[in-house]
Amino acid sequence: MNSLDVIDIKTGKKIDEVQIPENIVKYINYKKPQYVLHEYVTAYLANQRQGTHSTKTRSEVRGGGRKPWVQKHTGRARQGSIRSPLWRKGGVVFGPKPRDYYISLPKKKKRLAKYLALVEKLKNSDLIVVQELTVESNKTKSFVKILKNLQLNSDKVLFVDKNFSENIKLASRNLKNVSLARINDLNAYIVLQHRKLVLSREALLCL
Repeated sequence: MNSLDVIDIKTGKKIDEVQIPENIVKYINYKKPQYVLHEYVTAYLANQRQGTHSTKTRSEVRGGGRKPWVQKHTGRARQGSIRSPLWRKGGVVFGPKPRDYYISLPKKKKRLAKYLALVEKLKNSDLIVVQELTVESNKTKSFVKILKNLQLNSDKVLFVDKNFSENIKLASRNLKNVSLARINDLNAYIVLQHRKLVLSREALLCL
């Protein structure tokens, strides 16, 4: 598994072969990659959280400063405030407060996770290399034609290139199962999130 077929998006046929970059080849026999990928995805999702959730304790809820009734001889349970957590509109016990969910990962581990995710696509034959990503016009049907040529009509697909033309962006934006990512923005999470990965030849050589 040292080379990949290069497909022409206009015909869907093989036109050439390209060597798999050394950065991917050296991780093909990596033992138990699922541990690194799990750690990366967990950190990635945690780092997307804003952590701005907040609830009020009984001391922060407006009102409740006066004792609702005397301590004894009313026949009712003793109460010190109408903002007790036991009451409707009272404070919240042990509710969420603003916090930072950030998980720090070394750069080398992030890079490793990216290459391991690419290796998984490679092993499952879910990585497709095309000569270049171009469309005839900015119409959605132009991009649908590409999907049909590559036999990717029903799969969730990530297209990766060094840069995307305005036509590509406009033609693909109405397709729910299609995403675009520049090669510099590629990470393990978005690779694993999609069933198929389509790389331009230029993008593959930049890995």
